[in-house]
Amino acid sequence: MDARRNPFAPGAGTRPPELAGRDALLERNAVALDRIRAGRAARPSVLYGLRGVGKTVLLTAMRDAAEGEGIAIVAIEAPENRSLPGILAPALRAALLRLDRMKQASEGVKRALRALAGFAKLKVKYDDLEVGLDFDVEPGLADSGDLEADLADLIVAIGEAAREKGSAVVLVIDELQYVPEEQLAALISALHRASQRQLPVTMIAAGLPQLLGQMGRAKSYAERLFEFVSVGPLDDAAARDAIRLPIEREGEAIDDAALEAIREQAMGYPYFLQEWGKHSWDAADASPISQEDVAAATRSALAELDASFFRVRFDRLTPAEKRYLRAMAALGAGPHRSGDVAEGLGVKVSSVAPTRNSLIAKGMLYSPAHGDTAFTVPLFDAFMRRVMPLG
Repeated sequence: MDARRNPFAPGAGTRPPELAGRDALLERNAVALDRIRAGRAARPSVLYGLRGVGKTVLLTAMRDAAEGEGIAIVAIEAPENRSLPGILAPALRAALLRLDRMKQASEGVKRALRALAGFAKLKVKYDDLEVGLDFDVEPGLADSGDLEADLADLIVAIGEAAREKGSAVVLVIDELQYVPEEQLAALISALHRASQRQLPVTMIAAGLPQLLGQMGRAKSYAERLFEFVSVGPLDDAAARDAIRLPIEREGEAIDDAALEAIREQAMGYPYFLQEWGKHSWDAADASPISQEDVAAATRSALAELDASFFRVRFDRLTPAEKRYLRAMAALGAGPHRSGDVAEGLGVKVSSVAPTRNSLIAKGMLYSPAHGDTAFTVPLFDAFMRRVMPLG
């Protein structure tokens, strides 16, 4: 098989050749954004799920579709140890300047830029906020120093500017779980204010499973502003389509046993489907790809995952965190009771609670229910057993 024609694309947020099983979700979000642009009530999507389920790919597809409809996009990824004002202000400035280049009157955009100039005064409190502005502040507009009040003023001014332009502004935020809860509450409150005024400004976002609880704790009405969508593995039919259709578009074939073997190994997770698809194509001497080719591909796919997808997360861990995850891995895929993990380590639950909390903060674990702990990365338990064998 010609490696140059290999259609599969494993990568961080890389769109697969076949975005299988997600059409209904993408259409619902497109309808919601169209309604918001028209000043109608709607709930755009907040995606949550494990690593490797394709949240970033879906968020990018939603963003691209919105941009194609003339909607102004403010796309950011929320990194660890950065403030929301620090990452939001420069992106909002760029979006407002793009709006200002559109035809029609622009006084609303100028006012929004003045609001942003006032908001930038928060750099006294958030020292990572750096944005160059050529606009004077408007006294009393987004300049009080209170994040919740000022962000609401700013988002409302942006919504008014977008309405003046006959457009909409959509914040597209990936890894939203890294935004501190107080700042997340301010953002939700600001978007709620804009929604109450039927202004065309909103957010679509993605994050790990803990995001659902974080947003609910931040503001109890968050569930009425957004459609929270749990993104999981593909169902059997969609998983097969994700492999079979790209191969057939290249004029090649895969037999049914091989297709089922890939589905079982990847467990329906889109990222892993891409890995197994890529390695199965490369392992095959000729079409159709066989079950034997998949068996060979499994060895190379796991080696690739161990060296990159898993390893990059493992290398961020402290020795204590690695021991905790290894004890979890000995129990299986999970979820597991925190007491069982502590018992496996031979210690009290209270003594390892800080380690568990730091792993949750790093996005390695989440708590699906009180007292339970689970990996955010599928198949990570098997990786831990490979990389830290007992004895």
